[in-house]
Amino acid sequence: MFWFLLISLVVVVAAVTLAVMGSSDGPGRTAEGGLADAPPDLLDEPLPADRPVARADLDGLRLPVAARGYRMRQVDDVLDRLGAELAERDARIAELESALAGARATASGRTAVLGTPEPEPEPEAPQEPGADAEGEAGR
Repeated sequence: MFWFLLISLVVVVAAVTLAVMGSSDGPGRTAEGGLADAPPDLLDEPLPADRPVARADLDGLRLPVAARGYRMRQVDDVLDRLGAELAERDARIAELESALAGARATASGRTAVLGTPEPEPEPEAPQEPGADAEGEAGR
């Protein structure tokens, strides 16, 4: 009975080994029967360098995991980039808001000095060239 169980165990282990090693159509396998190359764990540039960061860039950002968490250098790089872009956008917003406030102050200053908004000038009626001379000669 012992020999029967031992031979059965060897046959089962061999069959499982051949099934795993022999199949090439499983996920993560190449046509040659080996395992596919794993994607690199280090990202060269997780955020686009040629344009500002968009919401979709942050949604798609996946930082690689190290043995004890995330790689601090990559996380620091991403946070530095986001901080710089947020500061740039905040400065641009402040600049535009101050320009808008100046334009509103200028517009309200005109109405305060004049009391009412300036009326649009009415177009003058065209006059005949000889009409002025005849009108003054007749007086």
